[in-house]
Amino acid sequence: MPTADEEMLAELREIKKLLTPAPAPPAPKGFANEFKAFLAKYGVLGLAVAFILGVYLGALVKALVGDLILPVIGLVDPSSNLTTYTAVFRGQTFAFGDFLNNVITFIIVALVIFVMVKIADRAKIK
Repeated sequence: MPTADEEMLAELREIKKLLTPAPAPPAPKGFANEFKAFLAKYGVLGLAVAFILGVYLGALVKALVGDLILPVIGLVDPSSNLTTYTAVFRGQTFAFGDFLNNVITFIIVALVIFVMVKIADRAKIK
């Protein structure tokens, strides 16, 4: 019959065996497999999808600002068109309407991204 020390030593060996991590899988062979592993490891497809959605979100918000928000603001002064408002000073043209359009677009896109990140954090999406 094993002694208490031998039982404890056997149990510690079993625990050590369970805690030892499994060896890493071998690196994939072949260009196609390496490329798939690269995409999976770095989440490149997710990044590409996020980039494309960001580009189109920016275009959508720019259209929203230029076609809906600025004309509503322009209702205050019907004689001005904020989307094409420019001023010329000493021969230099300042496009205030385009700048205003871009500032409002940036603020809306930044707000949408902020809300999306907050939702992802709450849903524990990494």
